[in-house]
Amino acid sequence: MNLGVAVAQSTTSSSEPEFGVKGGVNLSNLYQSDADDENVLVGFNAGLYAKLPISDNIAFQPELLYTTKGSEVEYNNAIASGKAKIRLDYIELPLLFKFNITENFNIQAGGYASYLVNSKVKNDVDGGTSFDFEDNIDTDDLERFDAGLAAGIGVDFNPISVGLRYNYGLTTIGKERTILGQTYTFPDAKNSSLNLYVSYKL
Repeated sequence: MNLGVAVAQSTTSSSEPEFGVKGGVNLSNLYQSDADDENVLVGFNAGLYAKLPISDNIAFQPELLYTTKGSEVEYNNAIASGKAKIRLDYIELPLLFKFNITENFNIQAGGYASYLVNSKVKNDVDGGTSFDFEDNIDTDDLERFDAGLAAGIGVDFNPISVGLRYNYGLTTIGKERTILGQTYTFPDAKNSSLNLYVSYKL
């Protein structure tokens, strides 16, 4: 009798919605044809999540995050050498399905949509010369909306979870422009980011 009550309580608990906060580190890049691990920019992600059970082992997990993306490029030429960084700040809405493989281990898959709220470029020249600068980019020169695919893994240690997720952008961040009869897109690149996060169930 007691065992049956315990099983019923466990099933009820696992089927209840869950809400929490999360945050972590982003390793992001901009790519044209194939995503790679070069020119990685370190940033962050932070926000809220909800887990809405569909069955015992499957849940729908929407999130609302503030996240930074972009890229870092090293250069070395006859004039100067250093690093140029482009940082893009987004309000992001991941929409994921979470599959529990075991009680503590899960995989996640879905997509995301995001809105660009700020953009900045920074140039650091080796030796610190007058070529150093940091300035905002006019966000009207970039596409405001971004979207892509997302997949990851997670480990749950109630009430704390840790995970690793990869976001693969499908939308070019630059806008089309026409100059002297020629149409081109700048920057002709898409977002790519690897996110390491920690979440806490409220």
